[in-house]
Amino acid sequence: MNINSLRNPDFYHGRLGKNYFEGWYFKLVDSSMKHAFAFIPGIFFSPSGEYDHAFIQVVDGMKKTYQYERFTSEYFSAAKDAFSVKIEKNSFGRSGLRFNLLGKEASIKGQVAFNNHLDWPDSFLNPGSMGFYNYIPKMQCYAQVCAMDFDLKGSLEVNGQYVDFNDGKGYIEKNWGAAFPYSWVWIQCNSFEKRKSSLSCSLAHIPFPISSFRGFLAGLYVDDVFYEFTTMNRSKVEVMQKGTDMVLHLKNSRHSLSIECETNSEDFILLNGPRGNQMIPLVQENLKGKVNLTLKENRGGKLIYEDRGSCAGVEYGGDQMMVLDERV
Repeated sequence: MNINSLRNPDFYHGRLGKNYFEGWYFKLVDSSMKHAFAFIPGIFFSPSGEYDHAFIQVVDGMKKTYQYERFTSEYFSAAKDAFSVKIEKNSFGRSGLRFNLLGKEASIKGQVAFNNHLDWPDSFLNPGSMGFYNYIPKMQCYAQVCAMDFDLKGSLEVNGQYVDFNDGKGYIEKNWGAAFPYSWVWIQCNSFEKRKSSLSCSLAHIPFPISSFRGFLAGLYVDDVFYEFTTMNRSKVEVMQKGTDMVLHLKNSRHSLSIECETNSEDFILLNGPRGNQMIPLVQENLKGKVNLTLKENRGGKLIYEDRGSCAGVEYGGDQMMVLDERV
């Protein structure tokens, strides 16, 4: 891995270990919020090479369908100095995606352009959403919020269904490393009722060379103002289970943010994820979630923002007892 990919976590890093995966998550929601899709291109390497392959995962959150298209690793390519990934005749990047996919399970054609990006603020010392943790070698899993929000222009024909994405909303993140965490919570939404807002929140139990810790990052844009709650900036988090859902209370030096999810168990879809030396059914994901946000100032408790979002992406992964504080 070179300094360019360290400084630009969106870029392809290249194989960093015997067990290694790298995948990008593109979430697209149309303007009517009747369609919510996730497209996940990536690459997986196993120690023996037996399970090496590239993949494109296709998730239709409303129809609750899922396809996993597998390709030999030779069909995967990525630019060294830009966020640009190709798998066979399909391309994915910061500026948009283009499909010409006729697979065993999925058929997708068309292109969608991405404009007016809102990015997670960073610096040389703290690149991307994980900050200085990007410089620490051999962590189990790294994460990057590539774009918190952007506008869509274009359309796709997905498994015979025409979807107009013009004036819709998009989001991109990525993960790379040896395997997914053994416990995590992930919440994302940029389809809110009152104001232009975008939320990305992830929390996981993270193994470390000597012990382990609960790491988290949450970012919220409200009308182009960014509020950050992360392990890196010494924020605090409390995680509670309410029924089958999660409530998170986050606090930094100036602000407090409450995130409350609402999901139906039948809306979760089982996706493949990296574990051991294979990609296996591992990730329970929901693209029909609701999320309620409350943002306040610590001093005086002044309410800054309160809203409700739809088409939220929600994952509750692994052993939740490893990240919970209590049940309510």
